[in-house]
Amino acid sequence: MAPTTTNIAQDPKVLLNTFIDRRSIQLVSVLGVGAYGVVYLGVHVPTSRRYAVKLLNNPKAAETEITLHSRVSSHKGVLTLEKVVRENNQVYLVLEYATGGDLFSAITQQQGIASNNFAIRHIFTQILDAVQYCHQQGIAHRDLKPENILMFSNLQAKLADFGLATTQLVSAEFGCGSSFYFSPECQGQLVKNKERIKGYSTRQNDVWSLGVILINLTAGRNPWRQATMKDQAFASYVKKPQTFFKRILPCISDELNDLLLRIFCLDPARRISLPELRLRIQYIRSFTATTEKKNASIPPRVIAKLPVQVDEDNTKPRRSSAPTTISFTKSLVHTLCDYSNGFSDDTYDNSFIDEDDEDDDDEEETAVVRRAYVVKSPYPAPTTHLPSTPPAACFSTSPCSSASSFDYPSTPRASPAELNKKSAIDVDALNNLASYTSF
Repeated sequence: MAPTTTNIAQDPKVLLNTFIDRRSIQLVSVLGVGAYGVVYLGVHVPTSRRYAVKLLNNPKAAETEITLHSRVSSHKGVLTLEKVVRENNQVYLVLEYATGGDLFSAITQQQGIASNNFAIRHIFTQILDAVQYCHQQGIAHRDLKPENILMFSNLQAKLADFGLATTQLVSAEFGCGSSFYFSPECQGQLVKNKERIKGYSTRQNDVWSLGVILINLTAGRNPWRQATMKDQAFASYVKKPQTFFKRILPCISDELNDLLLRIFCLDPARRISLPELRLRIQYIRSFTATTEKKNASIPPRVIAKLPVQVDEDNTKPRRSSAPTTISFTKSLVHTLCDYSNGFSDDTYDNSFIDEDDEDDDDEEETAVVRRAYVVKSPYPAPTTHLPSTPPAACFSTSPCSSASSFDYPSTPRASPAELNKKSAIDVDALNNLASYTSF
């Protein structure tokens, strides 16, 4: 008698050394267990090729994940879905096996990513390209985080886990994803005209999550535990956004600080678009500040670390007199702006229209996106070959790493004259991309 879903949930090892797909794949070890189900290391018996085999707890709900993952599986920045196996009332996703683990492990296990300009740009650009491709295919991921970015040799990164992905432009499924990474509007606590909003932009929520990942890559930390006014760190950001990141993350550069303010714009309609974000990433000289600027910064009292680093005895945020909901009103800073500008209840009510009605706008935006995605950073990669496994790094316990993590030659900076040689395509893209918010 085949093990049931309940049996497997109680003891994932019950399936070890069993076979699936007409006995061609053997499940040899457990790679991970989560709310979705279990991931096994599978070995293709005839060829010894390794796969990640994901057994889903809810076969009925699996169809959406299968459909959406299949739609984008061919992209080089998305983990390949090799096949779907349905046996004994179970659904198995046979996936490409990531030889380098996930990005979360790469950051927290001192593999030399944080504070390395080339590694940050190289990895983050790949993630951006994968997410942009998903959006172009009408899919929002909704669970972007380092654990869902899988690593391969030479710092190749691929997007995985489409269990929460959706084709909805606007969703009423609040709290969908991981609390460290989803946007304030995804909390379901935002108000407009004293009424709670009906939904949130799924794609702009992805942009917010990408911003947190960028901080993870640069500083090895999270800026807050949750983007709600109950969180002391996030409340500090809302009150003083222009100084917040430099105060709690003294390692980041002024260039990155300016970009973070565009990413974490509280009004989702004014949040930076993915093409503009990618373009600006290419032209950031350095993601980290100089040693002198780091030492001049005042260390923060409270810093939300990556989940694995959180002190379990002190995970509850302190009580605050701040309101538990965010009401968007006019402010002196651009990140606090009128929420109703560009995104309202009408957006939600009209979001389920035929995509053909917006063909003209889509064609214009596609042309701009294409121009943006031919731009490459003027700061070249190290001349040495990237190792399959990054060397161990000197990883500081301070809010940001104080050392350059990878043992590579320093990346040469382009001169002002070289930067002025940017093509007309670059300038045109910079002047126009800000108007696209990827709704």
